[in-house]
Amino acid sequence: MKRRDFACAPGCSVEVTLDLIDGKWKGVILYHLQDGRLRFGELRRRMPGITQRMLTKQLRALEDDDLITREVFAEVPPRVEYALSETGERLRPVIDALKRWGEEHRARQQQLPPRSEPAAETAEAQPA
Repeated sequence: MKRRDFACAPGCSVEVTLDLIDGKWKGVILYHLQDGRLRFGELRRRMPGITQRMLTKQLRALEDDDLITREVFAEVPPRVEYALSETGERLRPVIDALKRWGEEHRARQQQLPPRSEPAAETAEAQPA
């Protein structure tokens, strides 16, 4: 996958990081690989919402970006394991921070009273 060439302006470091872990699944894959080496089927079971095609695509992109390693064992049937690379390991604090923030955000959202629809309130407030 070809990466964009970021001009170093304020915020470009954030852009570089987000470009590497963009999308719905890459961060989740990296999170699960923090537990250690996993086979394709194990990853797929941990992420029931992802298709086989999308998981394959995302794993290839993460491997191309040197965030994960792929090891093929010469067995019948072939066994393939994925793990965080050294570069991927350095993302561990980022993934952990995203997880914490998501948990805290979800907890805050659950404590908020339900929001009412502004259009419905306006329609009810106007006399007929």
